[in-house]
This record gives sequence, C-alpha cells and structure tokens, in this order.
Amino acid sequence: MKRRSFFSVFAVLAGAAGVLAIGGCKKNDAAAALYPVAPAWRLKDLQGQDVTLSQFKGKVVIVDFWATWCAPCRAEMPAYVALHKQFEERGLVIVGISLDAQGPGVVQKFTDSLGITYPIVMGNDEVTEAYQVQVMPTTFVVDREGRIRHKKVGAIADQVEFEKLIASFL
Repeated sequence: MKRRSFFSVFAVLAGAAGVLAIGGCKKNDAAAALYPVAPAWRLKDLQGQDVTLSQFKGKVVIVDFWATWCAPCRAEMPAYVALHKQFEERGLVIVGISLDAQGPGVVQKFTDSLGITYPIVMGNDEVTEAYQVQVMPTTFVVDREGRIRHKKVGAIADQVEFEKLIASFL
C-alpha cells in the first residue's frame, strides 16, 4: 500500500491528539439528504469470502479502517466489541477494514487474540482512496439509508459519547 509509511506516523499523532469528529448529527436531521452516500466496496473477509457494504443495507454500519500495527487502533477495538454486543440486535453492524500488508493469516491471529466478534475484511488502495483515509484509525458511521453521517479520525476519546451517537442512529 503506497500510503503505509504515512499511516504509522499519522496514526500515532491522531491517537495522541484525540478524536476529530466531522459531520455527526441526529438521525432526524432535516439535512440528511446532504450527507454523501458511502462508497460501495467488495472486499474479502479473513476466510476469502466476499463481503460488500450493500449486504448491510437497512442497518447502521460502523466502517473502521485499522491495522494490527496501529496502537490507537488496537486500543479502541475492545470498545467496538462492546458496541457490537450492545447494539447488534438493534441493527448495528461493525466492519473492520484491515490495511495490513501481511495478509489475512496475521490479521486472523490478532483478531482471535482480542476476541473480535464483528466482520473483518482486507482493505486495498481503492477503498482507502474512495473513503479518503489518510490516518488510522479512521471510522465512518453509515446510516440505514447508506449515507455517511459521522467520521472519526483517531481512537475513541469518549466511549460514552460515541455510544450515544451510535444509539441516535438506531
């Protein structure tokens, strides 16, 4: 991945600086039509099966760009496991898009060690460019209509506030 050298530097800086949230809003916001449609993607999960964003239509989807070598990414993953358990029955899906160059075997070992319960797929340059990801972790909240409603750059700074935001879309 051509941006990999930038990710490690920016991921540390973003984690140290906290969260930059862009575009967070309530689901009943009248300006919802102004939010961009999330770029479509088809990526392979850790077992080599296709996963697409469109298969989660009608659900709220957290799309999290991360890597095993990214300390802020690793730090926030237990919070995503907790969110997944808390809100899955209400229509929340979390999809981790790994940007690891070592491949799915390394990622599988890592996710197994953390007890990750949500889908993990292997990212590529096309999806990072489509979402304009420059820093890891970068996380998007996609509403039930497929629109990006929130972007978070860096690790979760306040889990309670992030949970409230997610709950507002469910």
